Amino acid sequence: MLHTLEQLLPAISLGGIYASLALALVMIYKSTGHVNLAQGEMATISTFVAWSLLQAGVPIWPAFGLTLVIAAVFGAGLERLVVRPFKAQPEAIVVTVFVGLFVLLNSVSGGVWGYTARPFPSAFPDGAVELAGGLRVKWHLLGSMLVSAGVLSAMFLFFRFTATGLSMRGAADNPASSRLLGIRTDRMLGLGWAISGVVGAVAGIMMAPITFLDPHMMTGPLVFFFAAALLGGMTSPLGAVIGGYVIGFIEVLIANFVPHGNELRMASALSIIVAVLLLRPQGLLGTRIVRRV
Repeated sequence: MLHTLEQLLPAISLGGIYASLALALVMIYKSTGHVNLAQGEMATISTFVAWSLLQAGVPIWPAFGLTLVIAAVFGAGLERLVVRPFKAQPEAIVVTVFVGLFVLLNSVSGGVWGYTARPFPSAFPDGAVELAGGLRVKWHLLGSMLVSAGVLSAMFLFFRFTATGLSMRGAADNPASSRLLGIRTDRMLGLGWAISGVVGAVAGIMMAPITFLDPHMMTGPLVFFFAAALLGGMTSPLGAVIGGYVIGFIEVLIANFVPHGNELRMASALSIIVAVLLLRPQGLLGTRIVRRV
């Protein structure tokens, strides 16, 4: 029983990372109506920035804090310079822009930092901590659980109880009415991209010590947090969080308890995507979108 619990604990950490990234996807989708295919590549570049700061001798926690600031500016800059000029274009053109942004950021990270996988230091001590009942948990695993929970809690409080967060929700749900109320929707959209960049940076910094750092670090996880966002509902922040933890548990269960599970993890995520699109396109908690044609 104890061994089984130790095998399942990574699902909480992994689910928190997927939930954070799925929430970032939902934020952009609610604001623009499009899926940010470059979300994982934004996280990868931010993680490389953190690695570069560490190599320059910056202490680990100040390096991570500075990385979050850079990630926020980077996210807002991408929205202003790349995404906003195409917002009035046909949908096919906007999708092409997101695909191009994915390819561009992946190429930039490979061109600047190279394609060699390298270790990334954890912000937490080596070794493990013993919890109640003799359950042993690695410090990085426990730390990433707490960090993910902190990020998700901060996002909930921000969007629920702050004027800026409420304005962002209003701008995403009804841009026209928000403009009539004096809310600068373009500024709210830029802020949403900035927050999305920060959330992605946190997820990348938590994931890199486990998977190693390279330009394709987030290419595989993109399928999983996209599945999480679809499962929960692309219009539901709460659904994104629930979907992230569900996908995390499914991945760990398959990897640990199904024969040849490691080879089936990606197939399981793709199966969930197909099933949701066929059976319930709005996801578990999302709302059905009806458009007049």
